[in-house]
Amino acid sequence: QVQLVESGGGSVQAGGSLRLSCAASGFAYSYSRYCMGWFRQAPEKGREDVATIDSDGSTNYADSVKGRFTISRDNAKDTLYLQMNSLKPEDTAMYYCGRVRYAGAKCRSYSDFGYWGQGTQVTVSS
Repeated sequence: QVQLVESGGGSVQAGGSLRLSCAASGFAYSYSRYCMGWFRQAPEKGREDVATIDSDGSTNYADSVKGRFTISRDNAKDTLYLQMNSLKPEDTAMYYCGRVRYAGAKCRSYSDFGYWGQGTQVTVSS
């Protein structure tokens, strides 16, 4: 079955950096064929779609993270990454990686995603 396992979260001071990873397994087709994304959920806040990366490598970012976060993928390792620089206290949240429901599907909206990891906590102190 599909498994997505996040790692790399932790506590950091404002201005610091973290790199999240998401190891994928159990896909019916090649990992490279799936659009992947990072999402976050903070207490008492709604879900935010942080970044997505399509099978062709095209990326999209939330305005709140543009210029600070970089999403990337290593198709040889079936792994998704999120490099987070210049972290702010408002970046504090549980971060989840997600996969679209079907191979070849585009990441047009949250509803395109159907599989999730367990999450990794990021805490940024001021």
